[in-house]
Amino acid sequence: MASARALLAVAVAVAAVLGTARGASYTVGAPAGSWDLRTNYTRWASGVGLFRAGDRLVFRYPRAAHNVVEVSRADYDACSGSAPLATFATGDDAVPLPAGGVTRYFICGVPGHCDGGMKLAVRVEAADATAGAPNAAAAPSPAPMATPGARAPAAGGPAAAPPSSSAAPAAVQPLVGFSLAVVVAGLMAFF
Repeated sequence: MASARALLAVAVAVAAVLGTARGASYTVGAPAGSWDLRTNYTRWASGVGLFRAGDRLVFRYPRAAHNVVEVSRADYDACSGSAPLATFATGDDAVPLPAGGVTRYFICGVPGHCDGGMKLAVRVEAADATAGAPNAAAAPSPAPMATPGARAPAAGGPAAAPPSSSAAPAAVQPLVGFSLAVVVAGLMAFF
């Protein structure tokens, strides 16, 4: 009986977390591309629309061929990875966007790849400033950057369609957590 109550208490805690966890996950370049030399990242990011605090970017690529380097705006403009703010090299990197009101800059640090179009500037809006927008909010990250700006990737690359989100819309997630909490509370009444 005591172990059943402990299990239910854990379930209530999980339900509470699920009810408050928010944020959309965007696979960079998806669905038509990935972190590669073919995708137009300026077009991809504009297809997403708003990125909000709490969202995350997922960079997928062959790790022997590419990497992801977060840089300053000046290094982004110069395609220089000589002073990285953060470097990712797993081939499946999830980069949280915790702060709004900033622009984050990413390049591929492999020589020639940034100049070939592998660069992404993402303006992150505050989560509450974009209420009602399709994507949502919550997560941690490397240091944010400043001011917006993006140079279009090299011409000739195919345009990527807007990405899909693996997170449910912001209005649905709290309802799921609340519903789960109600079910767990109902179960606790029987124990």
